Amino acid sequence: MGALSLLDQADAVGRGVALLLLLMSVASWVTLLWKAWTLRGGAGRLARAVALFWQAPDVGEGVARLAGLDPRRHVLPLAQAVQSVPARTLPDTLQALGQPQAPLTRALRDALQAVLRQLQAGQILLATIGATAPFVGLLGTVWGIHGALVSIAGQAGGFTIDKVAGPVGEALIMTAFGLAVALPAVAAYNVFGRIIGHMEAELEGFAHDLLAVFAPEPATAPLPPARPMPVTA
Repeated sequence: MGALSLLDQADAVGRGVALLLLLMSVASWVTLLWKAWTLRGGAGRLARAVALFWQAPDVGEGVARLAGLDPRRHVLPLAQAVQSVPARTLPDTLQALGQPQAPLTRALRDALQAVLRQLQAGQILLATIGATAPFVGLLGTVWGIHGALVSIAGQAGGFTIDKVAGPVGEALIMTAFGLAVALPAVAAYNVFGRIIGHMEAELEGFAHDLLAVFAPEPATAPLPPARPMPVTA
C-alpha cells in the first residue's frame, strides 16, 4: 500500500522516476534471461567443439563437424577464417608486402573480435543499470521527501513525528526499488563476466593454435655466395 500511495501522491518527477526504474528493471531481466540462455553450457560446449575440430582429417571436415555442434557460432567463425584466406596473395598489393602469415592473422583477428563482441553483448547494459539504479531510486526518495515536507509545512499544527514519518517512509521506498533493480543486474554481470572470461581464453588459445598450424612458413632468401678469402703471400 505504501508504494501505491506514493505513486498516487507523487508529482510528474516522482512518477517519472518510478517509470524509469520499471523500465530499467524490465531491460535488466530481459538481458539477464537472454544472456543466461545464450551462455548456458557455453564453456563446456566450446571445449568439446575445439576437441572435435582437431580430430577431423582436414579443415573442411572440421568446419562441417562444428556446424552441428556450435549453434551459437563461437568456434565456427575461427575455423571458417582459415578457409577464407586465399592460398596466394595478389602481386603489387599492400597485402603482398607483409609476411605470408599476415592474411591468416588478420582473418583470425577479425573473426575473434566478432565472436567476442557477441559474447560481450548486454554486459554494458547490465553494468550501467547496476551502477545507476540506486542513484535513480535515491533521486526519487529525495524528491519525495522534499514534496512531503513542503506539504506538511502548509498544514496547521507544525511538524510532528506522526505527520513526518508516514510520507518520509513512503518516499524511502524509491531507494528500495532502486536497490532491487540494481542487485540482480550486478550479480548477473559478475557471473556472466566470469563465464565470458573463460570462453575468451579458450577462443584466444584456439586462434593461436590455428595460426601456429596453418600459417605458411615465411620464405627464406637464398644465402649469398661466399666470397673467396684473399690469399696472402
